Amino acid sequence: MIYLETERLILRDYTKDDAEEYSRLMADDEVMYYLQDIRHHSREESEEYFADILQDIRGKDRCRYFLHMQKKDTKEQIGSIGYTVMDTTPVGKLVHLGYFTYPKFWGCGYMTEALEKVMDFAFSKGGVYRITTGCLKENRGSERVMQKCGMIREAEHVDYEWHDGKMKTRMEYRMLKSDWESITCRAKSACRRHE
Repeated sequence: MIYLETERLILRDYTKDDAEEYSRLMADDEVMYYLQDIRHHSREESEEYFADILQDIRGKDRCRYFLHMQKKDTKEQIGSIGYTVMDTTPVGKLVHLGYFTYPKFWGCGYMTEALEKVMDFAFSKGGVYRITTGCLKENRGSERVMQKCGMIREAEHVDYEWHDGKMKTRMEYRMLKSDWESITCRAKSACRRHE
């Protein structure tokens, strides 16, 4: 079971006790506005998907690493963050990352804090070689999280996705294990200089 802590957050694998919170999150119109393709439309749909998640967590060849996000102090659910293994290569796993949170937590730095921790786990313990993610260009908050975590923009796909009644542009970002190691090394060097 994965259990990670940051200064303000607990990021952990889902358990059977999280079914209700998971269902509420995945059906929330505002949370899932930019993720309409995975939004849940019924409790039955959520229950079925959640059962698959729990089974995958216990599986030998786990492919979904999405974590329950909660505040340390209140235990309140903030959202979900993680990645799906798309392929396994001789150099490591290739994964696609995603995250979403309730609007009342937007702009508080929680997602940046969580993403840094998840990337650290992925590269140091998860056998990940490459992380990809992206968002619609209009979703400035999500793109800013990627930038603050040092992710590198790889593409801008103009009129790439049909969303909310019109074609929209999608931004794509990536992080390689070597990129993460360089960022981590620079951060440690800066800390040593200030000691």
